[in-house]
Amino acid sequence: MRFFVTGGAGFLGYHLVDKLASSGHKVVLLDIAPFNKEEYPSGVEFLNGDVRDASFLEKAMHGIDVVIHAAAALPLWKSKDIFEINVNGTENVLLSAVKNKIARVIFISSTAVYGVPKKHPLYEDDMVVGVGPYGKSKIQAEALLRSFREKGICASIIRPKTFIGTGRLGVFQILYDWVESGKKIPIIGNGKNRYQLLEVSDLVEAIYLASTVKPDCANHTFNIGAEKFGTVLEDVGSLCDFAKTGSAVLKTPAWLVKPLLMLLEACKLSPLYKWVYGTADTDSFVSIDKTKELLKWAPKYSNSDALIRSYKWYLEHKGEIVAGTGITHRIAWNQGILRFFKKFL
Repeated sequence: MRFFVTGGAGFLGYHLVDKLASSGHKVVLLDIAPFNKEEYPSGVEFLNGDVRDASFLEKAMHGIDVVIHAAAALPLWKSKDIFEINVNGTENVLLSAVKNKIARVIFISSTAVYGVPKKHPLYEDDMVVGVGPYGKSKIQAEALLRSFREKGICASIIRPKTFIGTGRLGVFQILYDWVESGKKIPIIGNGKNRYQLLEVSDLVEAIYLASTVKPDCANHTFNIGAEKFGTVLEDVGSLCDFAKTGSAVLKTPAWLVKPLLMLLEACKLSPLYKWVYGTADTDSFVSIDKTKELLKWAPKYSNSDALIRSYKWYLEHKGEIVAGTGITHRIAWNQGILRFFKKFL
């Protein structure tokens, strides 16, 4: 089959290509960002373009069998860009799919659509209440996917938990830097809450299954997350134990730390945004029963496994990492004032 992957230069896109190419498929990648072509398998086609450009998309998607729409503006982006890319861009992808008679589209959404609910686990048919422009934009984009099912498209909506793995930087690079330095790792609250993560290779497998199973099994919304996960205290503690640097978890009072982080975010002194610190001391996990049943998906990695695999990659490649060059998941974020706090922990 011939796959078209938007957001191909991103963290998820990079991992998707390996799976698709190694499975014998032709792959066309689209991204507004430049590609480091040496990182990708041979035979991949690269297109630099914008999902907001409808005419470009229509031409680029000619001859495609399956679209995996992973391009997205992230929470730290400007609100205007988030809605233009995540909503208008998604509509352009769907319209181009219809015009090119593409029968299957896989949309990468987010569990951010659930907001900060009090009950867990979360199921695919639970109420959606997005947090901030990013969460709201994903809700609107999902509504577009459902409407295009009526036009004959098999539309899989994938809601992954926060996913990590080899090549993942962003906010997790800050965690790994502090762990390697032997610093205390502040967590918001007492750490007894359960916060489900996801290893990127498990996510890639779920997406691949959604693109290859029978349409009746794929034309649904799917939660994707680790099957095995502990409390924040246990999972971050396991990373510190593995590192053997003297790093350890430090509990902090949520009532004090959250307003401080909100202030620092407003002053643009910290890269941590509301979704990160707002949910850090609450339970956050989804049911994956539907995904396992319909897609026959079987996740391999626990939270602890995923954190350690990602940290090991960081140690092997830290010399190549340059901070402060962007706000995507494949780039190390500038720690801002957090670097000052690091000195005292």
